[in-house]
Amino acid sequence: MRRIWSRICSKELKLWWRSASPGMIVLLGVLLIRMTGGLQPLELMFLDTMLRWRAKEQFDERVVIVGIDEKDINFIGQYPIPDGKIAELLTKLLSLKPRAIGLDLFKNVPVNPGSEKLASVLQENSNIIGIEKILPPGEIPPHKSLPPEQVGFVDLRNDVDVKYRRYLLYTPDPNNPLDIEKDKSSLALQLVGKYFEAEGIELEAGINDENTIMIRGRELPRINSNKFGGYVNVDDGGLSILMNFRNSAQPFRVVSLRHILNGKVDSKLFRDRIVIVGNRNNSAGDFFYTSAVPILEFKNQIYGVDYHAHAVSGILSYVIDSRPMLDSWEDRWEYLWIIIWGLIAFALGRITTTVRGNLLGIGISGVALIGFGYAMLRFWGIWIPVAPNLLIVVGVSWISILFYQQDKFLRGQIEERLNTIKYTFNIIHNGPLQTLAYGLRHMRAKDIADEKLLAQFEKLDKEIRDIGDFLQLEALGEKEILRLGSGLILDLNRPLHDLLYEVYSSTLERKDFEHFKTLKIKIRNFDPIDEKYLNKNKKRGICLFLEEALCNIGKHADAVKRIHASGAYYGNQYKLWVKDNGCGIKSQQENKGTKNCQTLAKQLKGEFKRESVYPKGTICQLSWIATK
Repeated sequence: MRRIWSRICSKELKLWWRSASPGMIVLLGVLLIRMTGGLQPLELMFLDTMLRWRAKEQFDERVVIVGIDEKDINFIGQYPIPDGKIAELLTKLLSLKPRAIGLDLFKNVPVNPGSEKLASVLQENSNIIGIEKILPPGEIPPHKSLPPEQVGFVDLRNDVDVKYRRYLLYTPDPNNPLDIEKDKSSLALQLVGKYFEAEGIELEAGINDENTIMIRGRELPRINSNKFGGYVNVDDGGLSILMNFRNSAQPFRVVSLRHILNGKVDSKLFRDRIVIVGNRNNSAGDFFYTSAVPILEFKNQIYGVDYHAHAVSGILSYVIDSRPMLDSWEDRWEYLWIIIWGLIAFALGRITTTVRGNLLGIGISGVALIGFGYAMLRFWGIWIPVAPNLLIVVGVSWISILFYQQDKFLRGQIEERLNTIKYTFNIIHNGPLQTLAYGLRHMRAKDIADEKLLAQFEKLDKEIRDIGDFLQLEALGEKEILRLGSGLILDLNRPLHDLLYEVYSSTLERKDFEHFKTLKIKIRNFDPIDEKYLNKNKKRGICLFLEEALCNIGKHADAVKRIHASGAYYGNQYKLWVKDNGCGIKSQQENKGTKNCQTLAKQLKGEFKRESVYPKGTICQLSWIATK
């Protein structure tokens, strides 16, 4: 048993090794493409899709947007909004006691009237954060009245598909990159700093990652310079985070400028909040493209002020509510995860040996992979590889199944050739070999005339030629016929019990079996058989079994006088047997015919036996389950 198991394992390992070569090419190819950034657009698309699939969230009360819309412009009657009106807006907001105000409007050029008033408001209130643009092209300075600690840059970096998913929190001054004192902070980071400053909490350097920011013991997961999830060769020149947009049709309260100026707002909405003032109108053109937010006023476009609000909310929710920020595994774990799915794809191609089974396996694997990736993102904020794994599962499993299908085809051809050899042997065994044995026996005994002996060998010549013609006929596609040793050709489309009658009668009429001459009693009865579970090959095998059993009586059953052949149902089994009262079994050695009968029994999932009976004779029986 151990030897057989060892041979099976060795054969299976060789098959796996041969199929692994094309699969390994696919696996290594996907890994190489991913390393060079070729899969980045696809991975970003999957990220956006899974972010959109998340459950709806409530709006964040800690962030309020004052959006200047088209009605506000009509209300003021001028665009850009004059500095005096902006100053009036800021004064009213300050009276509502917010923790910080972000002015997401470029104020490097005065817009009269009211420029002096705006400058005074900005100078006198340290919790107002203005903006600047520091990265080329088109740098824009902040309002001249604002000190550096009250300015945040609003530069954003887009991805390869021209969509925005990252937020740059901190970067060296492009003009003085070596001067740490002049490092720049973003609008969102300045507002978050002001918010926690009111609670006496300072922003600190990380402990596990000293290159990131830590707030209340929680380190912000940053995008590495080389890799972060599906990103490759991304360098923002500072500290960047991946945006975890709030999934809601109304993520923040939005109040219009005219309502605040008219005093039509509830002061409770602003107390201890972060307020961001910015344009929410088409005139400003302050839009960013994203596919990660399911519900937007304009498809795939988000207002700049909203984008900054999402960044602020993401950090506050992470630190205060433990809502996850988006993070990723280390590179080694990501590539180990991809390789594991490559092994799963190898196994899938080996286990599913049909196209339908393979498609089902790919479907189940794909659902499991996407489901796990979504769960990791939804509950823990971990962005794991999905796109490369799907490509590997589809590619490797299809290559594997094509290999195994080819191997199965080749094995089938070999098996068909072996069956042809076995079938040819049976024809020769029950025909020409019996004639040859008859002639040789009498030649040795020298008990017949030469003319009769010559006639016997002429008969042998004819039988061999007839078998050759018959095999050529089969090779041309006539697979539904059977040739008996007597030379009779049977149509396998006929009912099996009729074929058994034909086999019985034709075989007992053969003159080359001397023991048939002593028969006195011949009994045969073959009940009809339910053939729905029998194909043509099995019907052929059953007929050959009966012929073999009868031929054995003709060759070996000395002094046989009685023969009984029967086929009948016993419960759900059909038993086909031949019994004689000859001399019985003289040798227990298994010949070729016996081995063929045993093989047939395995194919039928039945049983074969040949044994002596009391007081004399032999029974040869084949049984199988004939109903379900």
